[in-house]
Amino acid sequence: MNFSDSEIIASILKKEGYSLTNNYEESDLILLNTCSIREKAEETIRKRLKNFNNIKKRKPSLIIGVLGCMAERLKEKLLNEERIVDIVAGPDSYRDLPNLVNNVINKEEKSVNTILSLEETYENIEPVRINTNGITAFISIMRGCDNMCSFCVVPFTRGRERSRNPFSIVNEAKDLNKKGYKEITLLGQNVDSYKWSKETNNKKKLEKSNDINEIIHFSDLLEMVAKISPDLRVRFSTSHPKDITIDVLKVIKNYENVCNYIHLPAQSGNSRILKKMNRTYDRDWYLNKVNDIKTIIGSECGISSDFITGFCSETENEHNDTLSLMDNVIYDFSYMFYYSERPGTLAQRKYEDDIPLKIKKRRLEEIIKKQNIHSLERNRLTIDKDYKVLVEGNSKKSNDFLKGRTSENKMVIFPKKDDIIGSYVDVKIKDCNSATLFGELC
Repeated sequence: MNFSDSEIIASILKKEGYSLTNNYEESDLILLNTCSIREKAEETIRKRLKNFNNIKKRKPSLIIGVLGCMAERLKEKLLNEERIVDIVAGPDSYRDLPNLVNNVINKEEKSVNTILSLEETYENIEPVRINTNGITAFISIMRGCDNMCSFCVVPFTRGRERSRNPFSIVNEAKDLNKKGYKEITLLGQNVDSYKWSKETNNKKKLEKSNDINEIIHFSDLLEMVAKISPDLRVRFSTSHPKDITIDVLKVIKNYENVCNYIHLPAQSGNSRILKKMNRTYDRDWYLNKVNDIKTIIGSECGISSDFITGFCSETENEHNDTLSLMDNVIYDFSYMFYYSERPGTLAQRKYEDDIPLKIKKRRLEEIIKKQNIHSLERNRLTIDKDYKVLVEGNSKKSNDFLKGRTSENKMVIFPKKDDIIGSYVDVKIKDCNSATLFGELC
C-alpha cells in the first residue's frame, strides 16, 4: 500500500515541477512515506531522520516531510519530537502537498494536514511508476479499513473504507496493458469488502442505504479487469476470511489470467484469541474458507497467511492451536511476527501485553520452523511439472539466470535466454528449496 501511495505522491509533485532522484543528498525535498503497523517500522523512520539531520545542517533549505500512517498517528507531536521535520501529512492529504511545501518555502513555517477523508481515493491521479521494471504494477482500488482488529492501528491512521470508481480502475489497467505491462496487483487493506455505487463510495453509507440497487462488488471488479486481456495477469491483496466470497473464487477458477493465489491472513489458530483480536470469525469458519478455496480452485492454489504470536493472554495450548492450523492448511508461505503493542489500539487500551518477550520469540521460532517445513513440502510438489512463468528480470545472485513467478506466486530461477524478459515462458521445475523453485525452459 505504501509503495502505491508513493507513486501517487510522485505524480502530484511531478505536476509542480519536482522530479525523482536516487541520491537523497542532492534533494531539495525529502518525503518519508511511513507505516505504523509495527513499532520497528517507526524506529526505522526515526533512524533515517537522524541521517538526514546531517544533510540539513549542510543544506538548511532542504525540506523534510513525514507522510502516511506514522504522520497520522502522531500528528503535530511529530514536529516537536523530530525538530528537522517541516511537513506532516496523513494518507488522505497528499493532494495538499504542493500547498504544504509552498507554505514552508514562502512563510518559513512548518505545515501539518492529517485530516482523514470519507471519500478520497485519488482515483483521477495517474501514478508515476517508481523503479518500475515495466512488467508488474500496483493499482490501488480502495482506501481505509472498517474491521477494527484489536491489535491494528490502520483504521485510526487510514480512516474508513472507501472504494475507488471501478471504471477508473479498469482504465488504469487498460493503460498499463497498452504500455506493455503483463501483471497488475489490485491493492486494498481488505479487497473483499470492496463496494461501489454511483451514489457513494463509502462502505458504511452503502450498507445503511435502502434505495441503492446497483452495487459493484469485488468479484464484479475482478472480472471486469480480467476481461481486459488474457495476457494481463491479475493478482490481488489482501483478503479477509470474513469477507472472501464464493463469487471471487469462481472468477479465479473461470479466468486463467487471474492468478491461483490467495493471501488469507489467519493471525491465530485459536478461536478465543481470534475473538479477542476482533477478527469476527473463528477457527472453523477459517478452515471452511480454506476448504472452499481448495474445492473450487483446486489444491494447487497458493495460499499464504499472516500470524501474530504471543497476543495478550495467549496460552501455550492456544499457541499450539496455531501450529495445528498450519498443519491442517499447509501454507505456501506466511508473514510471521510476535505481538507488538501499538498505541491507540483497542488491545493497548483494554488488554495487558502479558506474554514475556522470551516466550513470544520462542513461539515465533516454532511457527517459522513449521512454515519452512510446509513451504518446502508445497514446493516439492512442483518438481517435474511444467509452469507458465512471467519473466521479471535477472536473478539477484547471477546474471546468468533469470527469475519469474508462477500463477501461484512462486519464484522460479532458470538459465538465461536472450530477449524473453517480460514474456511468458514454460518452465519445467527440477529442484527447489523452501523459498524458490529451480527449473529449465521447456
